[in-house]
Amino acid sequence: MKREELIKKWLDNNLTTEEQKAFEQLEDYKDLIRMNSALNNFKAPEFSMENNYKDLKTKIDSNKSIDWYKPLLKIAAVLAICFSVYYYTTTLDTKVNTDIAEKTQIVLPDASTVALNANSYLSFNESHWSKNREVTLDGEGFFKVAKGQQFDVITNDGTVSVLGTQFNVKQRKNYFEVTCYEGLVAVKNNEEFVKLKPGFSLRIIDGKLLVNEKEIATQPTWLRGESSFKNASLQHVISELENQYNIKVTVEKVDTSRSFTGSFAHNNLDLALQSVTIPLNLSYSKSGNSIVFK
Repeated sequence: MKREELIKKWLDNNLTTEEQKAFEQLEDYKDLIRMNSALNNFKAPEFSMENNYKDLKTKIDSNKSIDWYKPLLKIAAVLAICFSVYYYTTTLDTKVNTDIAEKTQIVLPDASTVALNANSYLSFNESHWSKNREVTLDGEGFFKVAKGQQFDVITNDGTVSVLGTQFNVKQRKNYFEVTCYEGLVAVKNNEEFVKLKPGFSLRIIDGKLLVNEKEIATQPTWLRGESSFKNASLQHVISELENQYNIKVTVEKVDTSRSFTGSFAHNNLDLALQSVTIPLNLSYSKSGNSIVFK
């Protein structure tokens, strides 16, 4: 059930047991409870028709100023607060986070889909979606965009714009990569503007702009449980290892700027470590979740 429907049923005190559990899992659950408690503390003043009529008549007879509108102002204030809370809860951004080694699938309001890789974050505003098809991404996601108006993916390193296509965006520390698999993708980074056709990718690594030659692929390898690299520095490979496994990698007398071309699997740590270290003539040791490259 959608977030808005859960909130409406909660406001009506009409949640089932299962729906209550789902409601309690909402990211802003605690905020909603606090706002509801605050609203419950509002209490309209007691109103006696007879007494207020007598007071009003006395003030009119004595030509004094009339304050009859003050109770109405208090009621209007309560209604305004209720409206503000409703507007706030129905216009919040939808936020999705994945943990280490976790992946998830997201369906956007226009039926576009996003496969979100491990240790990634995505947000969008469903209320404004019809006017502004825009998502914010920190991490990596594979997008299948429904045809329609412009669709933008906002990252710290650049904006990706399309009308309807399939593409992958990866934005990590000092690493930005966009690969087009279908349609046409426009990438804007600072003053740079590049259009990518299917099979082409753009990479900005440590501030350097690279455009790859065409490759035959229909989707990124991480969707099938494998991280692949082409002339990537070892430090970025290590970072991705830490994203896919609950480990911390350190190095001893190893140049992490060395180039690596290859891949590692997401379901076998020892095999993944061997896939990275053997081609580079390195060794490794393990102690719990700590890995040392030598």
